[in-house]
Amino acid sequence: MNDQFNELMEHGLNDLGLSLSDGQLQQFYDYYQLLVEWNKVMNLTAITELDEVVTKHFIDSLSLIKALDDLGERDRKVIDVGTGAGFPGIPLKIAFPGLKITLLDSLSKRIKYLNEVINVLGLEDIETIHGRAEDYGRMPSYREQYDLCVSRAVANISTLSEYCMPFVKVGGYFISYKSGKIEEELKQGKSAIKLLSGKTEDVVAFLLPGSDVERSFVKIRKIEPISKKYPRKAGLPSKEPL
Repeated sequence: MNDQFNELMEHGLNDLGLSLSDGQLQQFYDYYQLLVEWNKVMNLTAITELDEVVTKHFIDSLSLIKALDDLGERDRKVIDVGTGAGFPGIPLKIAFPGLKITLLDSLSKRIKYLNEVINVLGLEDIETIHGRAEDYGRMPSYREQYDLCVSRAVANISTLSEYCMPFVKVGGYFISYKSGKIEEELKQGKSAIKLLSGKTEDVVAFLLPGSDVERSFVKIRKIEPISKKYPRKAGLPSKEPL
C-alpha cells in the first residue's frame, strides 16, 4: 500500500463512520491493483485513477451504510445483480466479512476476473454466478432467498426492480444505487414497484464523500411473495419496462 491510498481511504471511511483493519485496507489495495491490471485487457471500468477508484468505486460501494446503518451487525445473505467489476459486492464483503455475498453478471470474462479477485484476496462465503437476472430470478435456489439485493447497474428503477425483486425474501430489501435527480424516475416506477410486491420505504440522498457527485439509495421493501409472472423472459424488462 502507499500513503496516498491510505489517506484517501481513511478520509472516505471517516465520512461514513467506518474503520477498517490494516488487513482490510490491504485487500482493498490489492483489489485496486487487480482492477487496473485486468482493465488493460478487458473493459471493466473507465475509472482507473487511484483517487477516483477509491471515491467512486470503493467509498461509493460502502456508502450503503447510509441506507442500512446495521449493515455490519447482521450476517445478511446479499446478491449483487449486474456486479460488473465487483461493485458494490466485493467492497461490502471486505468491509463486512459476515455478509454472505452472491455476485451475478452476464459476461463470463467478468466472472473469471471476479473469481481471481476472490482468490487473491482470500475472501470466503462469496460466490459468482454467470447468467441473466431474469433466468436466475426464476430458479428456486435463488428466488426469494436473499435478505438484500443491491445493484449499481445503469437502468431505470422499473427495469431494475424486475431484475432484483424476485431474489428478495419477504421483509427483505432491494436497494438501488442511483445518481443525480431521481424524482421523476421514481414517480414513473411507482406502479412497477407495486406490481413486483415492493414498497419504497426510503430514499437516501447525499453527496459522495470527497466529491460533488449526487447519490441516492432507493430502499424498497418486499412486502409479500412476488407473482409467478415475474421476472418476464430475458430481455423484456429492459425493452418493455413495467
